[in-house]
Amino acid sequence: MEPEESVNVLGTQLGLCGVDPVTGFFRDGHCNTCVQDQGSHTVCAVMTAEFLAYSKYVGNDLSTPRPEFGFQGLKAGDAWCLCASRFLQAHDEGCAPRVNLAATHKRALQTVPLRILTQYSDQTP
Repeated sequence: MEPEESVNVLGTQLGLCGVDPVTGFFRDGHCNTCVQDQGSHTVCAVMTAEFLAYSKYVGNDLSTPRPEFGFQGLKAGDAWCLCASRFLQAHDEGCAPRVNLAATHKRALQTVPLRILTQYSDQTP
């Protein structure tokens, strides 16, 4: 698996998303991606209780620990590389989490417009 160029939606070097728990398609703490990343785990999102409940409701339980996979479960405040389509779905439903633009891979823009991502960020493009 060859990672794509590590560039964020701002056009600069992709920043670190999270290491506790370690996130990313490559489990390197960054929202790096590649052709094999069918889910496009490219949006660096900061979890909220509302989003975690929503994600569980739509079939992707991110809050329950799964020790057999080395997954401790997420809680509000954890940073996680989220699938771009799930982020857009949550936006459409009014419960999208906060976004770290500096740590969101540019590939997310294939699914989510920058104007939507910036609505959930304190950073400016």
